[in-house]
Amino acid sequence: MESFVAIFERAIERKGSRQKVNALLPDIKTPAQLAALPDSEYLAAMSKKVFQSGFVWRVVENKWPGFEEVLWGFEPAKLSLASDEQIEQMAQDRRIIRNLTKVKSVRENAFFIRRIAALNSTFKSSKSAKSQGFGQFIADWPIENITGLWLKLKKEGCRLGGNTGPYFLRAVGKDTFLMTRDVVAYLKGQNVITRQPSSQRDLKAVQQVFNDWQQESGQSMAVISRVISLSIGENLLED
Repeated sequence: MESFVAIFERAIERKGSRQKVNALLPDIKTPAQLAALPDSEYLAAMSKKVFQSGFVWRVVENKWPGFEEVLWGFEPAKLSLASDEQIEQMAQDRRIIRNLTKVKSVRENAFFIRRIAALNSTFKSSKSAKSQGFGQFIADWPIENITGLWLKLKKEGCRLGGNTGPYFLRAVGKDTFLMTRDVVAYLKGQNVITRQPSSQRDLKAVQQVFNDWQQESGQSMAVISRVISLSIGENLLED
């Protein structure tokens, strides 16, 4: 497997300087910052990625103030109690993108967040006095098994499979790599995978190489995947 140093040097060559590469690298939050985020912010980020999936991201972004108004500020405790009639009314509101299936997913993910928060608080109540909840659950998940969190989001959340779950994690600041087109192409070229990874076997193989690069470089998973994407493909100029 190619070393991370070699990948980084190629990204520098393609972008023109180390400074230009560094300017394109993502930021991540500390565990304390992740734990401090309110559940409503997590639900909002989940919902935004669900609505952006298969749609023009810019349109969703432009309408987002309307989403905040119509969907009760993304408060999980409120949305989990919404009736079917209220959900249908929300889905007909012109201030948002009118997609009943995706609006229903907001309520389902409100249930998911509340369930995880309750389980996390129960499990840790006898071990720690620090703040509990969904944010603490996200903060505590080990980076060396981040694909395990992807799978949990896919299995227990609603419409969080594929790249939606990982993009949600990146949006809230959790350290994760992303399976972008360029990253997948690179991993195929290195014979780590033969297709977009979806099986546990493929995800385990990808996780292992990222763990190796992390051990070698000391960089975050987010930085490693961004550098890979800058080192391959058509992005020769500044983004």
